[in-house]
Amino acid sequence: MFCDQCGAQLQAGQTNCARCGKTVLGLIELRRSRVRDHVRLVGILWMAYSALHVVLGLGMIIVAQTVFGGSVHLPSMPPPEVTVWLRPLISFIGWLILAKAGAGFLAGWGLLQREDWARTLSLVLGFIALLSVPVGTAIGVYTLWVLLPQRSDEEYRAMAQAA
Repeated sequence: MFCDQCGAQLQAGQTNCARCGKTVLGLIELRRSRVRDHVRLVGILWMAYSALHVVLGLGMIIVAQTVFGGSVHLPSMPPPEVTVWLRPLISFIGWLILAKAGAGFLAGWGLLQREDWARTLSLVLGFIALLSVPVGTAIGVYTLWVLLPQRSDEEYRAMAQAA
């Protein structure tokens, strides 16, 4: 049996780890598991993917406000009838992308901190990301592969309680 924080070997009935001093909540066997091996990487990927979404969302908002807001006059500007509805539409899409990025940052942080709610949020975002070919699809499939099976739920809950 091993400590779930530092990996030191534990003796039966031991209440604290001899190496790091962490209180032993329950003896955990050292075994390979999909969740234990991959949940940190899933969290990091969600944070990186969300950073890309922040850049995209801010870019869309800036373009909507400058190009279609009348600040910049280009030779081939669309007529005013188009810019009246195009600027709010592009701004709204940019804000939606920023909201998705915020949820992704929250999910990534939650996974790295082993929060109990982070698995559910990550699964929801994983299903949504499947529609964003190719990067979102890859992250979505990886998230679902790691966190979706029933056994993954049990392992993640045990990790969240230990943290």
